[in-house]
Amino acid sequence: MRRAFPGSVASVAYPWVVSLYQMDDPGDLIAPSLVAAFDGWVDSGSAATTALASLASDARVVARFDADRLFDYRARRPTLDIVDGRLTEIVWSELVLRATRVGERDLLILAGAEPDYRWREFADAVLELARQLGVAEWISLGAIPAAVPHTRPVPILGTASEPGLLRGGIKPGPLGRLRVPAALVSVLELELSRTGIPAVGYFAQVPHYVSGPYPSAALELLRSLGRHLGLALPEGGLRDESDRLRIHLDSLATGDTQTRAYVERLESMVDEERQPSGDDLIEEIERFLRDGGTENSQR
Repeated sequence: MRRAFPGSVASVAYPWVVSLYQMDDPGDLIAPSLVAAFDGWVDSGSAATTALASLASDARVVARFDADRLFDYRARRPTLDIVDGRLTEIVWSELVLRATRVGERDLLILAGAEPDYRWREFADAVLELARQLGVAEWISLGAIPAAVPHTRPVPILGTASEPGLLRGGIKPGPLGRLRVPAALVSVLELELSRTGIPAVGYFAQVPHYVSGPYPSAALELLRSLGRHLGLALPEGGLRDESDRLRIHLDSLATGDTQTRAYVERLESMVDEERQPSGDDLIEEIERFLRDGGTENSQR
């Protein structure tokens, strides 16, 4: 937007900066950790956004981002409710920053739909908020498709802006260079770390043959976050959902010889502690993206 100021000779137009967010009263926050997750390809099985949903449910809103400037509504259409032939309600995508306290720790939660537009402007806005709110650390949560079996604990890969930041026995990886399409959560992690804010990421590996929600990965991400923060985080119904899905997948694998053989091969790789290479992960991610962001299902 440009605003013209009248002068004695001619009107001169100046840029008029409009903030990308509106901030509410944040209350008293003490060195909060900012935890973020967005949907998209780095949220395989909706694991990361599901993990944060339980924490965000009762959290208060401290900032609202301008959704009209961030989302493409043709690609991410609002939901319309029609009751008995009468239009009743439209629910629009939104993106908000929430605050909550767990034990003695203050947490800021940024989770939801990944913006379609203005990533750099959005990163500047998040950095500005982080400075205003005294953020002590950044934590990314994500999930990626990988050649791992559903019969073993969900593997977690870590990223860190400097050595020694990851906790709970999680190691940075994979080794070597991994070049993939960037996700917004990683853009933010990198930008905040460049300003001196310690930044880490925890990324679950989701079996590529599973489609739909994968609560086992959401549960492990929540536990990884809890170990990082030194907190026992509420798990909601994730444990029961994970158990039900495990039983379902086991029955499918038992009933199909080819599927069972494939799962057993993946199990042997895990049991031999063969960590995935960067090339292996790239292959799975590229296949995932070629399929339009949906895993091939054996369910």
